[in-house]
Amino acid sequence: MIPEDRLHQIQSRFEYLEAQMAAGSGDIAALGREYAELRPVAEQIAEWKQVRADIADAEAMLDDPELRELAQEELPALKARLPEVEHALQLALLPRDAADKRPAMLEIRPGTGGEEAALFAGNLLRMYQRYAEARGWQFEIIEEQMTELGGIKDVVAHIKGDNVFARLKYESGVHRVQRVPETESGGRIHTSAATVAVLPEAQDVDIRIDPNDLRIDTMRSSGAGGQHVNTTDSAVRITHIPSGIVVTSSEKSQHRNREIAMQVLRTRLFDLERQKADDERSASRKAQVGSGDRSERIRTYNFPQGRLTDHRIGLTLYKLDAVMAGDLDEIIDALTADAQATLLAEMEA
Repeated sequence: MIPEDRLHQIQSRFEYLEAQMAAGSGDIAALGREYAELRPVAEQIAEWKQVRADIADAEAMLDDPELRELAQEELPALKARLPEVEHALQLALLPRDAADKRPAMLEIRPGTGGEEAALFAGNLLRMYQRYAEARGWQFEIIEEQMTELGGIKDVVAHIKGDNVFARLKYESGVHRVQRVPETESGGRIHTSAATVAVLPEAQDVDIRIDPNDLRIDTMRSSGAGGQHVNTTDSAVRITHIPSGIVVTSSEKSQHRNREIAMQVLRTRLFDLERQKADDERSASRKAQVGSGDRSERIRTYNFPQGRLTDHRIGLTLYKLDAVMAGDLDEIIDALTADAQATLLAEMEA
């Protein structure tokens, strides 16, 4: 059921914003942001109204002998199109996650599986790098610890671009791999895992941190495999005492390391607040895709069969090489559609 009173409110607000911007009055930047957010919804409302008006006109034409044949030709296509337009409008009216348009912090760590898990974590990092490149996003590794064989012990990346968090937020969870490790001489298939966390970047206004709650330590920084040791104590470790969160940054500049570490800390604290809110909202219902426990196994990458399975939505694809090369849109689109369907069902219940 389309809430027509809400449609009227949206259209009225959109027209008001349009008039204010044309007159050059008010905070133009703020008006422009709200206008840009409302425009897709306003356009969808206009299309829905136009299809309904066209159907009403065609039905009226049935009473006119000269126009009846034309109306009979047009009506089936118009009536077939109406449910599609209604569904698109319902999706446009769904509540938006305020963080969807934000940049994101991507964190990847090996799980069970030793060195093979670390190597798989490196594969996942490259997969997300390639996806970011394909979408024209900026991908910056801000903290990385590697194993001697080239695997990943721990990596944090900052990703900026259009709708980064909206596209990547369903990637959080445990990613399992099944393949013959390079270190395996007997050709046996091993199972290992890596954990991925995608956090919306926090802004200064989201989280206020009391300096008295922080313990800041400096130390020698090191690169891959303990090499490239700096001669100055430039690495920074910040401990947030109330939450127990510890973040480190080991770039060459101590000042830059403090900036990075504080940004990561703000983002993790912001994520904690979002998780608490999600837990409260979903306490009496099944959690949506992407807002559940991050220790949950979400996906399996089976290399011998070239198969990827996302266990949350039962999606199986036999295009693993393409996925590992960054072709993630089919998976992300399916996860997004499933989350939207859940929201629609809840709104109609």
